[in-house]
Formats: sequence, C-alpha cells, structure tokens
Amino acid sequence: MAENKSCSLGGRDLVCIEAAHVLDSCRDRDCFEDVGVYLTDFGQEIIEHTGNVRVKCAEISEACITVDPVQFNRGFFSVNVRLFVNVRFEACVGGRNQEFDGVTALEKKVILYGGECGVNTFRSGTCDNICESSPGTHDSGIPTATVEVASPVVLDAHIAEVKDYNCNCCCCCCIDEIPDSAYRNIGAPLSRSGSDRILVISLGVFSVVRITRPAQYLVNATEYSVPDKECNCGEDKDPCCLFRTMEFPTEEFSCGSGVNGLYNGSRDRNCGCKNDNRY
Repeated sequence: MAENKSCSLGGRDLVCIEAAHVLDSCRDRDCFEDVGVYLTDFGQEIIEHTGNVRVKCAEISEACITVDPVQFNRGFFSVNVRLFVNVRFEACVGGRNQEFDGVTALEKKVILYGGECGVNTFRSGTCDNICESSPGTHDSGIPTATVEVASPVVLDAHIAEVKDYNCNCCCCCCIDEIPDSAYRNIGAPLSRSGSDRILVISLGVFSVVRITRPAQYLVNATEYSVPDKECNCGEDKDPCCLFRTMEFPTEEFSCGSGVNGLYNGSRDRNCGCKNDNRY
C-alpha cells in the first residue's frame, strides 16, 4: 500500500479538504402579483364579512428545491424553487380588529451551469449490525442548488371575487401540494370549503441562487489552538449589568440598509406575532 504523507511548509502542513465549489450563481428580483392565499376556516369566515384587509407580517416558512438537467444543453441545469410564505393579516369585523393567518406558494425557475460529472458518489452511513449493509447516501451526479431569500416585501393585498379571479401568476394552485410543515405555525388546517371570495396578495422577493459540486483542494493548515476566552455562564444576578455589556444593535435602526430583511432560519417563524387559541 502506498504511504500517504502530508507536505510540511515552514511548520504548516499541506492538507487536502473537500469543499463545495460554486460553479454558477445569479441574483434575481421577482414580483408575484395577485397570488391566491390559502386560509383556515376562521380566516375564510372573516373575509366573508369584511371588505378591507392589511398585512401585518410575512415570513418564508418552507422551500422546496429540485434540480433537473436541461436537455440538449449539457452541463446546464434547471433549478426549480417553490417558496411557501406564512402571512398574518388584520381585518375589521363588527367594529373589532381580527387577526388571521394564511399561506401562499410562489414558484420560480432559473437555468445555471453545473458542469458535468460522469461518476456516481456513495457516502458511508451508520449501521450497528454487521449483517446489514449501511444505507449511506447516493449522489447521482446532479449538482446541489442553494437558494438564499430575503424576507418578502408585501406590495398589495385585497379581497377578490372568485368569478373575477384569474390565476395567471407563477404559483402552486392546489391545496394538496402544500406540505404540512409549510403552515404548522398557523395552528389550524387549511380550509377546503368553497367560497365566493378569495384573498390575494402581491409580493416582491429578492433571491440568490447558486449551484455547487463537491471538490478537493490542497490548502495550508496549522494546528487548532485552544481559545483563550473563557466561557461566560451569565451567573450575575443583576440583569442590568449583563444588559450594559451588550453591543448596541445599530443595524436594527438602519431601515434603508436592507440587511435586516435577510432571511434567517433561526428567526421567529411567526413574524414576531404570537398565536392565540381562538382556532
């Protein structure tokens, strides 16, 4: 067996790492006009008794991404993205403000270069039984697509009559195609009852899409050192003392920077609005 060695360069080692190589990427701004909103029975009842609604907040709850080769154009791939957006609305019914939730689906497609790969890649899994084979993971040569999406910009929302509504947008128009995870924060199943009125919304979405493949690179590396900073458990009983050590969140007050709109999966999926138990 050939001996595997690393090459030392002035106290540093030349090591091989595996990383995601970005082959192609693009940025886009999409305007989805008059997209139908799926509501719960409670929300459907509200729009039957009001003529005006407004949006309190909108947050992307789920994304489905598929990658397909483009025929007769080797090396290029179609990235199909379906975004599910949870929206909280407010309406006036009987002189009282009523809040209700809905979910809408947006679709977009881009063509990007993803290179060619003539091999199938299998990665090891875990298995405790020697008599059973490990399932592992399989890469059939299709590159990986990554989509970064900023929080949607609400452009308009209004109630329309079903007989006057034409679904001419890039949207998913079947309730059965919406996964349960896309509206789990709503707290109630989506309504399947027919109605003469429908709630429609227009959204603007900024996004970045990129295609990557695993690649191996030789890099210079040094040994990991133990950090000097000690862990702070925050045991001080004075809460104001801890508050004074916090950095002032200047970016939160920069309304025009656009940084705050970037979507972060760790953010509150309920747009900062707590669900009540009226459902």
